[in-house]
Amino acid sequence: MGKRSNFERRPADFYPTPRAAVEPLIPYLRRIRSFAEPCAGDGDLVRHLESLGLHCAYAGDIRTGHDALALDRYDGADAIITNPPYTRDLMHRLIAHFQRILPTWLLLDADWASTKQAAPYLSCCSDIVAIGRVKWIEGSKYTGKDNHAWFRFDIRHGAGPVFRGRDKGQTVPSCRIAVCEQCRRTYEPQRSSSRFCSQTCRQRAHRNGLSVTTSVTPASPSAVDGAG
Repeated sequence: MGKRSNFERRPADFYPTPRAAVEPLIPYLRRIRSFAEPCAGDGDLVRHLESLGLHCAYAGDIRTGHDALALDRYDGADAIITNPPYTRDLMHRLIAHFQRILPTWLLLDADWASTKQAAPYLSCCSDIVAIGRVKWIEGSKYTGKDNHAWFRFDIRHGAGPVFRGRDKGQTVPSCRIAVCEQCRRTYEPQRSSSRFCSQTCRQRAHRNGLSVTTSVTPASPSAVDGAG
């Protein structure tokens, strides 16, 4: 039940963000003091973040006439933190737009990172914080059918994401996710210079005329907003 399910979708993907979905993100926001929420809905995410010590510098929503794609600055905000619509075309435009303004944390379905359509955006994704399934409907006995995660996007980052597993909100050892240059799917590289997810893709790339010998070592994992 929720954003992606067999049930009828809510208009504008209006699903208030439950507090349980926010708490795992807090350890990664230690340097963030203020935030912008451009897809605020009724303000649930704003209230959760403010109750946990952050200040909201801006809150708006398309339902109240505030188009996030029409704004290109959020004065006083250290980051954008929001639960965006999941309609893919709109979601992708929001990712591209937000990451050029400020470091951006988006609550998305975790499986999105494994799709081909995510490939153009993953190089600028620095961190993925897993939170598991979310109960979108307050009072319901059912959780959603999909696992979710917080994704951090920043146009200044280009080395792809580090995956942060679930461990009661604590920072845990993590692995980098790369995008295969041949099939464009994500995979966990064994070496920093890895460019292909398998020997098969390496061979296909060679047959297609793509150089398989020149490799570029990606930059070291970027610091999360809370890293020292």
